Amino acid sequence: MSAASDAPQTIFAKMAASGATQKLLAFASLVVLMIGFSIASPNFFQTANILAILQATSVNGVLAIAATLVIITGGIDLSVGTLMTFCAVMTGVVLTYLGLPLPLGVLTAIATGAMAGCLSGTLVAKMKIPPFIATLGLMLILKGMSLVVSGTRPIYFNDTPGFDQISRGSLIGEIFPAVPVPNGVLILFLVAGAASYILSRTVLGRYCFALGSNEEAVRLSGVNTDRWKIAIYSLSGAIVGIGGLIIASRLNSAQPALGLGYELEAIAAVVIGGTSLSGGRGTILGTLIGALIMAVLLNGLRILNVAQEWQTVVTGVIIILAVYADTVRRKKTA
Repeated sequence: MSAASDAPQTIFAKMAASGATQKLLAFASLVVLMIGFSIASPNFFQTANILAILQATSVNGVLAIAATLVIITGGIDLSVGTLMTFCAVMTGVVLTYLGLPLPLGVLTAIATGAMAGCLSGTLVAKMKIPPFIATLGLMLILKGMSLVVSGTRPIYFNDTPGFDQISRGSLIGEIFPAVPVPNGVLILFLVAGAASYILSRTVLGRYCFALGSNEEAVRLSGVNTDRWKIAIYSLSGAIVGIGGLIIASRLNSAQPALGLGYELEAIAAVVIGGTSLSGGRGTILGTLIGALIMAVLLNGLRILNVAQEWQTVVTGVIIILAVYADTVRRKKTA
């Protein structure tokens, strides 16, 4: 075959290997969904509904970013939803039960997430427990701990002035009143920017991809893979803690029974955005697009009055299709 005919194949192969094709398809799917729901319902493109979609994305997006870091290493974290709830509950203990200042509540959420992530990383790296089993066990532990610590009751933040403004306020809206983007969305993009910088510009990011590509080769080159893996899980947990703050602020309460199901939406967003479940490849931008797709889809189904049980069915179908697409993509790039 001539060099000229090889060139396009090389370009397409490079696009497939970099995940660019997947991101383009994901973005095109997002646009198609928004156009479709706009045609189906005049309420979809109203400002209040767009803000509701962005608010929903702020929680799922942060969890998906945390999940992306772990999945790029070749792992999986099933505990992000329940960890988010536990972080919110611990914030409630500090602010409502103990009456401590707001900054300590914020630090508690992030520190709780980081410690739980460190525990997950230790179980995976040091005890060699498969990530699926380690995080599944931690998910059940955190679910139980949230109920125990809260006494199975919601913890409200009515006595903590300003807590609800962490998510529902709008710093951008104060500067530009015509653009009342909630703070939760602003936090999402700040977290996304920081995570993207870490992945592309730091040693931690390089080891994140290296561990997912060939962990054994990294270990044989003299790198302490256990330490880096624990660090990545800890960072992921800290980001989940921020997600706990966002949802607790949005609800102005910590709901101990909340959390289950969020991990599936987060993993679906990650895979839709082009991150490979086998590790070694992924981007934060792709994950953001995937999170927006999930939020738009669920919002559109609610507007069209699709029953909750069918929304769950659709979510499950999307997860299967996303994983199948990832499998096909890996075969083509192998």
